[in-house]
Amino acid sequence: MNKPKTPKRSHKPPVNEISLHPESWKIFQIMAEFVEGFEQLANITPSVTLFGSARFTGEHPYYQLAEQIAHQLSDAGFSVVSGGGPGIMEAANKGAFAGKSQSIGLNIALPREQRANAYQDISVNFKHFFVRKVMLVKYATAYVILPGGFGTLDELTEVLTLVQTNKAQQVPVILVGSDFWRGLLDWFKNTLLMQQTIGENDLNIITLVDTSQAVLDNIFNYYERGAIKLNDGKEKEKLFYL
Repeated sequence: MNKPKTPKRSHKPPVNEISLHPESWKIFQIMAEFVEGFEQLANITPSVTLFGSARFTGEHPYYQLAEQIAHQLSDAGFSVVSGGGPGIMEAANKGAFAGKSQSIGLNIALPREQRANAYQDISVNFKHFFVRKVMLVKYATAYVILPGGFGTLDELTEVLTLVQTNKAQQVPVILVGSDFWRGLLDWFKNTLLMQQTIGENDLNIITLVDTSQAVLDNIFNYYERGAIKLNDGKEKEKLFYL
């Protein structure tokens, strides 16, 4: 019995230099954004990055809580980094701006919701989401995630993935708002863990709190346990891969 012939793959089509040219220029645009980000942010440590919804107004309790957290962090010596827009991002920058340390906004132009808030000592503008996301993560000595939508969930899961896989340094990942986050954490435990798509230690990456003081206590307790010295750049560099 004759074996069926293995089909031959067609050759790759030749590269279209005309269509490739504009794509090549995008590489330089991306490089320029990284260079500007590194130059602007290299000296902001220690810093804490805050995430949360762009849709909360100043009257909302989560906005007010974010502002309080950022103010306390700033007075404690942390630069505060946000996405630079409205809502929780504005609250974070506003609180930091009123404190003793720097307020940093990493802005991106979007069709809706995103506009730069007025409370930024350092303001960096990005066209590419992925460059901005690297900068939101790279210099953080802690992440504080307040309630938000798809964008906040995307940032949360990216941070968890980077810490889980040791592609970012092991730092506190703090969720603020038990009422908001409890259902998600229960799903992590009762579905992801039960189906063995994550391990038990992965759940230990996350801390859930409800007050601004609990955020500060968690960060300082973490570093007092000797994980990393906040102002020891050499030690931090050993643990930071991103």
